Amino acid sequence: MSNIFKPRDENEIVEAVAWAVSGEKSLEIVGHGSKRVLGRAAQYDSPLDVSGLSGVVLYEPEELIFSARAGTPLAEIEKLLAANRQEFAFEPVDLGPVLGGKPNEGTLGGLVSVNFAGPRRVKAGNTRDHALGVKAVSGRAEIFKAGGRVVKNVTGYDLPKLLTGAYGTLAVMTEITLKVLPVAEDVETLLVSGLSDQRAIEVLALGSASAWDVSAAAHFPAKVAAKLPIKANAALTAFRLEGIAPSIAYRRDKLEALLKPFGALAALKADESRALSRATRDVLPFAQNISHALWRISVTPTLGAKIGSAIAAATGASVFYDWAGGLIWAEMPGEEPHAEAVRGALSGNGHALLVRATPSVRALTAVFNPLGAGHLKVTRGLKESFDPKAVLNPGRMYAGI
Repeated sequence: MSNIFKPRDENEIVEAVAWAVSGEKSLEIVGHGSKRVLGRAAQYDSPLDVSGLSGVVLYEPEELIFSARAGTPLAEIEKLLAANRQEFAFEPVDLGPVLGGKPNEGTLGGLVSVNFAGPRRVKAGNTRDHALGVKAVSGRAEIFKAGGRVVKNVTGYDLPKLLTGAYGTLAVMTEITLKVLPVAEDVETLLVSGLSDQRAIEVLALGSASAWDVSAAAHFPAKVAAKLPIKANAALTAFRLEGIAPSIAYRRDKLEALLKPFGALAALKADESRALSRATRDVLPFAQNISHALWRISVTPTLGAKIGSAIAAATGASVFYDWAGGLIWAEMPGEEPHAEAVRGALSGNGHALLVRATPSVRALTAVFNPLGAGHLKVTRGLKESFDPKAVLNPGRMYAGI
């Protein structure tokens, strides 16, 4: 029977990792398990449940910094930030519903481990861009910390950013510091109806590059738009504007004048805008058929329509575009992920992550983009530096690493 570790502090994590090192065992790092099915279907000897490492360590609203233990529920953190009219500007993605789970089940550690960002990525960056500091336990059973609690504090290697998006394969994060920003006073969304994918990407580029401070830009083909929590009878191309009401009104007028030649326009007020943003962020149009394979594909925005249309034509997938065309969500018509078609459409011009698939499919499919020889060498070197015995989530991202 495998050991089940549920540490209460860093020292108990050190003990668990030391046990794994001495016995040549492997550990699965898990919090609330909301993202447990992300990554390769690897096998581990014992779970290391860090959900007991919970609680806010430091919050200074005036300084826009926030620190909490890795197992702290994200819902609790967002409630605290909201009470101070603040938020994580990168819009944390809640994958619960699209992965067949419940909403609002994630933890801070899981959020940072996968480095996903929502629609505001085009303006605010991703999770990694907001990581300031981290405390962690390496695969050598050693406690270390890096970064700090101010924005400009990096000397040498920026380890908080390195651990962000590493899926727990390098170290067990115990405490994380992120920067926060004020919540916008108001929000509206300007919609353009009826555009083809290619025309929409061109219009998204035009609006996003304008002087009118668009904070999110997305396109939904008609079949996907029909699944949004707003009324939609055609394809929709959406531009979000945030700020104080007079500023939004002025910028919306200017944006309308810019986009009027391309199609019929409509505007969403705050409640519908937020509902659309949540649906986009959490991929809710693709949350109904959880057995269907789902891809998250990042590309150069100008290539979005070309790649998305090629994938749809080759596989029958439904797609929509976030990040002004730089992020494609593609849901296959069934369990088959059509990995060759997806990566063939990319032709090396982006990265494709298989977010959702059955366990058997995940076991047989390269979930992350295959690495070239140079990247593979660097990745192996990092793993050996932090976790030489490969005890932490081995194989979660790449076989043998």
